[in-house]
Amino acid sequence: MRLLLVALAASTLCAQAKPGTEVIASGFNRPLWVGAPASIKDRLWVIEQPGKIWIVDTKTGKKQDEPFLDLTAQVLSKGNEQGLLGLAFAPDFQQTGRFYMQYVDKQQNIRIVRMVAKGPEFNSADPDSQEVLISFHHPYDNHNGGWTAFGPDGMLYISEGDGGAGDDPQAHGQAIDTYLAKMLRIDVSPETGYKVPADNPFVGKEGAKPEIWAYGLRNPWRCSFDRGTGDLWIGDVGQNKWEEIDYMPKGKGAGANYGWRIREGDKPNPNPQLGGPAPAGSIEPVYVYEHGNKPTQGNSVTGGYVYRGLVKELQGRYIFADYQNRTVWSFVLKNGKVTDFKDHTAAFQPQGGSLGPISSFGEDSEGNVLIVDQTGSILKIVEK
Repeated sequence: MRLLLVALAASTLCAQAKPGTEVIASGFNRPLWVGAPASIKDRLWVIEQPGKIWIVDTKTGKKQDEPFLDLTAQVLSKGNEQGLLGLAFAPDFQQTGRFYMQYVDKQQNIRIVRMVAKGPEFNSADPDSQEVLISFHHPYDNHNGGWTAFGPDGMLYISEGDGGAGDDPQAHGQAIDTYLAKMLRIDVSPETGYKVPADNPFVGKEGAKPEIWAYGLRNPWRCSFDRGTGDLWIGDVGQNKWEEIDYMPKGKGAGANYGWRIREGDKPNPNPQLGGPAPAGSIEPVYVYEHGNKPTQGNSVTGGYVYRGLVKELQGRYIFADYQNRTVWSFVLKNGKVTDFKDHTAAFQPQGGSLGPISSFGEDSEGNVLIVDQTGSILKIVEK
């Protein structure tokens, strides 16, 4: 009888288990990203917006005594959207120690750089190894984009905002002679510098930047490749009324136009002097939500990940958030349509506390999704 009761209790607990979160590290200064090289399971790297990167022991939650890298002397982070913004580890990081970053420098230039970490443990970066691959001026202090990641094709993808201010005053969105308002794609396999992939859509086109992969983005704030399918997801921050999630299947998207500044979300820009029908062949978002404070509304999207971790209930769901309203949602994309929308905000509150602004999501090497709370904590989505 006792064994039967124990078995029934265990069965009940399993049946009642639901997705929740646990804090795995805290005490960071405006964290903006978390992740790890694909083959490393016991450590996470955390970006702080002012310019430091820390390594965290996932078993203890403690960070190293010294940062992995300190670029605060080179990084401009006065504006809320400036700073050290993106980090990507080379697929062969454990052999080469090479990694890539995007940040705003003291002259308000966007810099895409390569650096090398010191082996064999790669606990620190070589401060003298920095190589600037791309640099260009950013006219305003907002809309810096900043996501940086390797795609399933081995190329480095880089998101850039439209340059800032409002309504894209310099019309970068639909222009192909600027890096602003774009998704860039470069081949960083050479020992130094980079190559432009021959299949980039604007290679050989007069007046175009050959590094451009896609355009018409306003402020792509956190993108991701689905580790299960290779599909690309983009959270693009709106302006007056609409936030959007864009989607592109693996192997597609060369030359894609996401519509800004003509479109905001799947609607004409509310500014009648700028808004209009979708440009021919442009890509409409798979999901939009309106500005406001209702449960399905918000004011600034934070793009996320398709969940491929250990929580069965979340498998295959795209998890994302609204930065200002501090809400977390998910849905399943079926045949290009959003289905089974869910609100996880209440369930994902940390024990004894509450979520702050969600500045980013991340993944560990096992596909578990991590939440970056800009007030200083890293949370892991778990079954509770």
